[in-house]
Amino acid sequence: MLKFGGAGTAEKGQEADKGREPEPRPVPDAERTSKFVALKPLDDPATRKPKAADATTALPRVQRTPDVTSSVPQVGPERTTQQPLPPKPPLDLLAELTNTPPPPDTPVRTAIRRVKIWTPLVLLLAVVFAVAQAARPLPTPELQLTAEDSYTFQGTKGDLPWPADGQAALDVQGIGSFGASGEQRPVPIASVAKVMTAYLVLRDHPLKSGAAGPKIPIDQAAQDQAKAGQESTVDVTKGDSLSQREALQSILIASANNIARLLARWDAGSEKAFVSKMNAAAKDLGMTNTTYTDPSGLNNTTVSTAVDQVKLAKAAMTEPAFREVAAMMSYDDYKGVNHSNWNQLVGKNDVVGIKTGTTTSALGNLVFAAKKEVGGETRTIVGAVVRQPAGGPENTILSAALDAGDKLIRAAQGELKSATILKKGDVVGYADDGLGGRTPVVATKDVTAVGWAGLTVKLTFAADDLPHTAKAGTQVGSLTVGDGSGSAVKVPVALQQDLVEPGFTDKLTRLG
Repeated sequence: MLKFGGAGTAEKGQEADKGREPEPRPVPDAERTSKFVALKPLDDPATRKPKAADATTALPRVQRTPDVTSSVPQVGPERTTQQPLPPKPPLDLLAELTNTPPPPDTPVRTAIRRVKIWTPLVLLLAVVFAVAQAARPLPTPELQLTAEDSYTFQGTKGDLPWPADGQAALDVQGIGSFGASGEQRPVPIASVAKVMTAYLVLRDHPLKSGAAGPKIPIDQAAQDQAKAGQESTVDVTKGDSLSQREALQSILIASANNIARLLARWDAGSEKAFVSKMNAAAKDLGMTNTTYTDPSGLNNTTVSTAVDQVKLAKAAMTEPAFREVAAMMSYDDYKGVNHSNWNQLVGKNDVVGIKTGTTTSALGNLVFAAKKEVGGETRTIVGAVVRQPAGGPENTILSAALDAGDKLIRAAQGELKSATILKKGDVVGYADDGLGGRTPVVATKDVTAVGWAGLTVKLTFAADDLPHTAKAGTQVGSLTVGDGSGSAVKVPVALQQDLVEPGFTDKLTRLG
């Protein structure tokens, strides 16, 4: 039977117990069937406070024996080795620091960012480029020709009196060639071969104008050959000597074969060695149809053409001593004997040389040179006629060669004329500084050319060492009219105005 008073007392007791933590209820031994063992503490034991088990929610604990061989499960996030992340853009880093999200990318923001990044680099490169361009060496100035590079004489070329037989060739030194006649095939040239002998001796032993030169001992061979009497010689005696100039007079005027051989032995040690030098010199001069087998030309195996002999004569006439000897009408040898020049044209009609050559097999041959003054300039006409036959009982092979040569000389002298191509002060070109600057260049005097009707002459520039700066009037080169040889017309050219160094802008913008 229940008592309401007791019930009330119980309710009051429960209310009094509110606020106090209930004391744990003893667990009977029958309920202690398992025990929970944590494989790994969830928290640090040193800092975790133990809590009383909630009897109302505790699960039955099952006693388990730990397996020491099983793997320990991963607790917490998986840890892996990673590469450092690339640095974020400055605006993104700023957004992280200020907790402000970066503004969204737009084409304008992208362009501005790129300009800010690249502008300093571009400016730096521009400065480096400007300094490098300014410090680069300047190109060497060059002369450029603006005048016409050729001039053709008006009119029709006249007919020259070429010989009917044999071969002939005719040139004007420094200007050009009149042409040639006959088949240019190698033929014997007799004593004309002594032109090469004299040319080689002077090349190997230069002789100043008017000088006698060294003494040449006369050997037994030269004396014996002088006594033979079967060829052209001069009388000499072993043990004597003659000067180099007299030896040249002996071969070019008296056509002495014995002295030609003596010179060969003196120059090269033997005639054979000298002949080798003769053929080498012929090759150097472009004498493609010439072969020498002896220094005198007496052998018929010494052959050449009129064109080749003109090439040699033009080279020999550049030697002062050769010109002086070839122009002599006669000479006295060291024994006092006078010898007349076999070239009887010398001394007449401005003929100044060069050499005759006659044998029965070679017939009449002549290499000649003559002068002609045209337009205030003296020109040298050089020609050759070979293998000229006798024209009758009184016309010998020598006279036939002399006659043929004389006709060609007179015709060439009549054909030559002068023409003014450019006036003094005419602009003929410019000095190019290599960076676009051009300074006019003018002729310092009238430019004239010598030639004949129908002839075309060339104009070429030859520059001096051009400076980067120079005053107006400074000579910077020459204008050559003709074939470019020593006898061609050469007129100095000068700057019309000051030559100045290229400016900074020109240096900066050059590409080459």
